[in-house]
Amino acid sequence: MELHQLRYLVAVVDHGSFTAAAEALHVSQSGVSAQVAKLERELGHRLLDRTGRAVRPTPEGSALLPHARAAGAAIEAIRAAADDLTGVVTGHVRVGTVIGCTIPGYLAGFADFRRAHPGVTVEVAEGNSDDLLADLRAGRLDVILLAHAEPLPPEVVAHTLIREPLVAVVPRDHAWAARSAVTCADLARETVLCLPPGTGVRTALEITCAAERSAVAPAVQAHSPEALLALADRGAGVAILTESMAGGRPGSTTIPLARSARTHLSLATRAAPSAAAGAMARTLLAHLAG
Repeated sequence: MELHQLRYLVAVVDHGSFTAAAEALHVSQSGVSAQVAKLERELGHRLLDRTGRAVRPTPEGSALLPHARAAGAAIEAIRAAADDLTGVVTGHVRVGTVIGCTIPGYLAGFADFRRAHPGVTVEVAEGNSDDLLADLRAGRLDVILLAHAEPLPPEVVAHTLIREPLVAVVPRDHAWAARSAVTCADLARETVLCLPPGTGVRTALEITCAAERSAVAPAVQAHSPEALLALADRGAGVAILTESMAGGRPGSTTIPLARSARTHLSLATRAAPSAAAGAMARTLLAHLAG
């Protein structure tokens, strides 16, 4: 049994096919298939069910998978410890952020990391927060900056930077402009502009309205808060965002959403990040939390 065989097994399960696993690992599909088959022969058990559209672990594979993951985490921990001894960080780190992230602390931290660790190559991906979290848990990303309204799973190490309720954004001449708060029942009678499903703001809106037993179906959704604010300024509807996203625009009024669930902006890694991922997380956190 070899460590790369365990790594290939985990990748096939996480990605659902030998082809997708091979692409993620940057090796040939035939190589992944051959090494997993060799592992099955050595262990004396069929670990993967290849009969369906997606490759799934057999009961024996499911029983062994946590140990394969633990072995991979142990190797990463050994590498991180070795790097700490030498004080040199090398390797590759995959960073995921919410779409269009231009938070000054993130950008400053990213630039600082590149200056401090020129031997590390960095890959950046953007997506909604649910997808970022899934990719982190599956090992496709190493460090993520995400917005969420529900607790993160226990295997994720997260540092929460901001906690905010939701607000409604309307033009200054809107009928709601002088109100101290609005409810989900109010929103149900308006054209609502919001971020798409899978984002922290949308999840917080759904949690809030479910608690009030009010159904709110946004008529317009976009990944860009700026686009939603521009539409709200022009009277296209009521934008639902956080106060920091609303940004105190001169032509708009922000009104708190009553009994709003909180959104959280968090920086997260897996429990045992590589040395490169750990260094990236520490650098970003120093700038984001400062």
